[in-house]
Amino acid sequence: MDTAFVTGGTGFVGANLVRLLLEKGLRVRALVRQGSDRANLDGLDVETVKGGVLDQDALRAGCAGARYVFHVAADYRIWVPDPAEMRRVNVDGSVNVVRAAAAAGAERVVYCSSVAAIMPPHGRTPVDETSRYPGVDAVPGDYKKSKYLAELAVLEFAAQGAPVVAVNPAAPIGPYDRKPTPTGKILVDFLNGRMPSYIDTGLNVVHVRDVALGHWLAAQKGRVGERYILGGENLTFKGILDILSEVSGRPAPRFKTPYAVAYGFAAVDTAVSRLTGSEPRAPLDAVRMAKHYMWYDSGKAARELGYAPAPARQALADAVAWFKANGYVRDAA
Repeated sequence: MDTAFVTGGTGFVGANLVRLLLEKGLRVRALVRQGSDRANLDGLDVETVKGGVLDQDALRAGCAGARYVFHVAADYRIWVPDPAEMRRVNVDGSVNVVRAAAAAGAERVVYCSSVAAIMPPHGRTPVDETSRYPGVDAVPGDYKKSKYLAELAVLEFAAQGAPVVAVNPAAPIGPYDRKPTPTGKILVDFLNGRMPSYIDTGLNVVHVRDVALGHWLAAQKGRVGERYILGGENLTFKGILDILSEVSGRPAPRFKTPYAVAYGFAAVDTAVSRLTGSEPRAPLDAVRMAKHYMWYDSGKAARELGYAPAPARQALADAVAWFKANGYVRDAA
């Protein structure tokens, strides 16, 4: 029986990937940080290795004998009080995982990057993997910078012969989003009536199970040194809210907040957070990102991997059902 080592298995994408790998008949080993919430692994036949991506001994133990290594762990926050900490986890941690996997002789290493590492379109025409930032200074926000630098570092290992493939998920939606992620928090706020207005922007919504399957397909068919966008459906933010309204029965907000107003509020909110250390309700980086339609083309993954994602409506409906069933919505019946 082949072994797969998964970092980030207790998280959102990782939990769905772990389940998929078990369904595929693999022995799964997961890296688990001390004190992390293990609820996403409850009841699963998974071996755990205690430690984080900065723990070299734990990574060596996790990679030992693994045919496949899936590096999914990441610090995914739009705002952080200490950007250097995020960079250590997302960049240095990724280098550590790939180095350990290569040293252990893994057949394939799949690195979970993000569309954050791909320069978004200036208009509404979706971009593909060839859309690249000219340098880190052009990348907006601490999270995007960290994912951009991490991907560069990881693919440099591929250029040196390591069996690394990168996948770039868009905005995953679906079950096991326990924290929740920044995208999941949008859904939770909507379901709890905490979204009086919206911004004119766009997202690519993809079912988290399709993202998990994309990881597996990349391990089987992906070309070393390549990156593959794992997207779903390109929608305006208003379109997403309208679908949420249909699947949840909640009314969608009708008022559109002008970008300048949203930017001004976020600037003040984020400045206050820098002083207090508390998380802002509207991070300035999130508003800056919203200036672009974050629309992406998954054609390369479809052609080379056989990737075929479900409609966004299914992803949103499954996410709503999971959040309601798990106590995230105040009056869920």
